[in-house]
Amino acid sequence: MMLVLLISLRKLCHLEDVITKSHIDKVAKLTLVSGLVIAYIYLMEFFIAWYSGDPYERWVFGHRLFGHTYCVMGWILIGVNVVMTQLLWIKKVRSNLVLLFIIGVMINIGMWTERFVIVVGSLYQDFLPANWGKYLPTRWDIGLYIGTLGAFFTLYLLFVKFLPMIAISEVKGAMPEADPHHPKGGALKEAHHE
Repeated sequence: MMLVLLISLRKLCHLEDVITKSHIDKVAKLTLVSGLVIAYIYLMEFFIAWYSGDPYERWVFGHRLFGHTYCVMGWILIGVNVVMTQLLWIKKVRSNLVLLFIIGVMINIGMWTERFVIVVGSLYQDFLPANWGKYLPTRWDIGLYIGTLGAFFTLYLLFVKFLPMIAISEVKGAMPEADPHHPKGGALKEAHHE
């Protein structure tokens, strides 16, 4: 989410001098580290389910990737959250803002898919076969989800509108006066004062 918000804020508010490509590169590296941590967590989840010997836990985690109902969601979750983040090892990918934005959106979709797999994948079949079923979202479910996105972006835009989105100390470093070699910069001003 940070990549998506940072890149769009940089472009829409013309903050290229304040939010530099170096900042975005560092956020992309942080995203890469997060992807590696997520990969480790997924691997440990499957290992612990296998090692526990509990047939129900093995069944849940086995059906997450190899089941017949929601296995597509499980593979999307692995593909996006683990495999796609590995593209961030490449410097050209980290410096391409459009590609980073697309990767950020895909990671958000992957994280939503993870929540779906955790909640729905664990609940659609319980111990009683009479309760088994397949979850299909209704228009109310979709409307509620779209409403939460609308609420988030409304609050985010209100925050950007009424509160400083960047600390003044960050802006001071990006001003021309902060560069000692700029005509308005510090070194020449000090020379004129002496």
